[in-house]
Amino acid sequence: MLPRKLAPMLFGLLLSGLMSLLVSGISTWHAGGLAAGFAASWVGAWLTAWPIAFPAVLLAAPLARRAVNRLVATP
Repeated sequence: MLPRKLAPMLFGLLLSGLMSLLVSGISTWHAGGLAAGFAASWVGAWLTAWPIAFPAVLLAAPLARRAVNRLVATP
């Protein structure tokens, strides 16, 4: 098991991986359809996008948390 202090980073890693996988798949499909080589193109796009998405998620998450806290009523 990983230490609890790594939870935010692990969350960002998993979230960015899943979201970049989904978005790169949709973008690859939209650009070229389900043609031969689709899977290879998708994986290539995903491996390019994930290293960008991971730090972006780590930077955006605190901003999004603050925005949500301002928009939600406190009990």
